[in-house]
Amino acid sequence: MGRRAVVVVLDACGAGALPDAADYGDAGTNTLAHLAQATGGLELPALQALGLGSILPLEGVPPAPAPVLHGRLHPLGPGKDSTTGHWELMGVVAPAPAPTYPGGFPPEIVRAIERLAGRAVLGNRPSDGLAAIEGLGEQALADGALIVYTSQDSVLQIAAHEDAVPLAELYDVCARVRELMRGEHAVGRVIARPFAGDPAGGFARTPHRRDFALAPPSASHLDALQAAHVPVHAVGKVAQLFAGRGIDATHPGATNAEALAQTGELLERIDTGFVFTNLIETDQVYGHRKDVAGFHAALREIDAAVGTWLARLRDDDLLVLTADHGCDPLHPGTDHTREHAPLLARFAGHGGRRHDGPLADVGASVVRWLTGREAPGLPGTPFVP
Repeated sequence: MGRRAVVVVLDACGAGALPDAADYGDAGTNTLAHLAQATGGLELPALQALGLGSILPLEGVPPAPAPVLHGRLHPLGPGKDSTTGHWELMGVVAPAPAPTYPGGFPPEIVRAIERLAGRAVLGNRPSDGLAAIEGLGEQALADGALIVYTSQDSVLQIAAHEDAVPLAELYDVCARVRELMRGEHAVGRVIARPFAGDPAGGFARTPHRRDFALAPPSASHLDALQAAHVPVHAVGKVAQLFAGRGIDATHPGATNAEALAQTGELLERIDTGFVFTNLIETDQVYGHRKDVAGFHAALREIDAAVGTWLARLRDDDLLVLTADHGCDPLHPGTDHTREHAPLLARFAGHGGRRHDGPLADVGASVVRWLTGREAPGLPGTPFVP
């Protein structure tokens, strides 16, 4: 029986502004601290016991008397989105900022999308996803058109009504747009955003989102694990963010409940290997909508699951809880925020010490834990023995 490692990304749960946050318009942001402030105190007993309140001051979450390894992590490169955050956790540093489109996409890009899709394009401006379908959903349903929008992040999002554009067609269009968006227009992700509903009852996203990310530009700690014949399991959108590179098996996680259940099932089923999980709803459902109560409820659901995992962990397991960026509910706007990621790592010999460092330390630690050696040429310093 070999060792196991589990890394769970609490999407958008930032732990304080990075030194260059002002360059992104994010000075003073702190997702977890401001969420705690807005709720009058977080109720997260399992995360509290692990040491969440030992990382930074959090209303309702005092420092733990016996924390696991804890601290804050920072990126080595630019960006504040899920792609760059997950890449950096596994030792991939983007060489330059990916392109963004605060004024919408150039006319030639829009015309190219219309040609390859054979459908009209609506929108083409920065927008919150819910606002996009609320404002243009009726026309998209009636005409079978595609709603194209973006944000402060490097994304091209395509929303389509499932009754007007079949899912298979939307995915095909997005895959072809992914190939279109190369070179100077190499956005981090093209995202399929199907929705349903009608004008009378309102429109809502369905759980059939799919991300079409760029392949990582360099080798990652996932590649090092595969080279060592360590099975890599991706839960949720992780496999999509890495364009499948370095992944052996994919498991669904369109909602937190599904991703949490899949992670728990893997802990019961696998004897060796790596589980890499993304919990999407703290970002997609609650962070961007500034739904403080919903965000807190999602964290409580995660906290309850973590409590059950701790009872199942073996002495030779590594469990890491972290994040990829922030989405501060008290910050103006609805986009991601440039923040540190919290770090909680439970493993034999953690010593309860503090560890601050690059996000890549997570991937380096997973490789060390599961293979007994380091991946040459990749960033990151293991925090495990």
